[in-house]
Amino acid sequence: MKTTPMNVVLEEDRHWWFASRTRAILGYLDCYVGPNDPNRRILDVGCGAGNMVHHLSHYGQVTGVDLYSKPLEVARQRGLAVQEGSADDLPFDDQTFDVVTLLDVVEHVPNEHGVFAECRRVLKPGGKLLVTVPALMWLWSQNDVINAHQRRYTRAELKEKLAQHGFRVLRASYNNFLLFPLAAGLILARRGRAEPELASPHFDDDAYQVEMEPAPPGMNGVLTGVGQVEASLMKHVSLPIGTSILCIAERR
Repeated sequence: MKTTPMNVVLEEDRHWWFASRTRAILGYLDCYVGPNDPNRRILDVGCGAGNMVHHLSHYGQVTGVDLYSKPLEVARQRGLAVQEGSADDLPFDDQTFDVVTLLDVVEHVPNEHGVFAECRRVLKPGGKLLVTVPALMWLWSQNDVINAHQRRYTRAELKEKLAQHGFRVLRASYNNFLLFPLAAGLILARRGRAEPELASPHFDDDAYQVEMEPAPPGMNGVLTGVGQVEASLMKHVSLPIGTSILCIAERR
């Protein structure tokens, strides 16, 4: 099977968390969507500054949509096709897209049912929906508060919600399995303590920043390597626990 390379050209790609997630997503797309097709239409819901719009262009024609103007300005400066719109009221006709990606988006939206329904509406029959969400409510932390999360999910909950909205789940796996003991331990150890502010665009009106706590260069390199190993594993097995979930489903 051809493996789509992750070309590190954008700021986000240099952060271990984004790099690890991107490799896992590309692995699922290689397995369930296939190689580049110029006629394939892809929608990235909640595209932000366009990091995944850039990577999704390996698979077809990509449009990004986001509610917020500042990251969209960055995406346009990067030469990406994006427009403003809400995840629970998408500005597209029925059955427009072959693939929709919903990457760490639905946990921000109070109306999660509207988001899933809209994704199904704009997908063609048999089209694919790829979703990532944070996992396990008992891992709730200040990071969830800062990023305005409404909820975290178990794999079973996510699969059930997708089934209720007319999707057939093809595969679902936890992610960040190899780092789970460390991550969970840090979250639980920090609970009740004062948290450091994250380098986030929510705190800076003048510049786009990676919306994730920075890591020292050496640690970032090690964690990126761990993520690369895990992304390779996820092509073959679904992992039993982790800090996030990656799921691909088909519109019925």
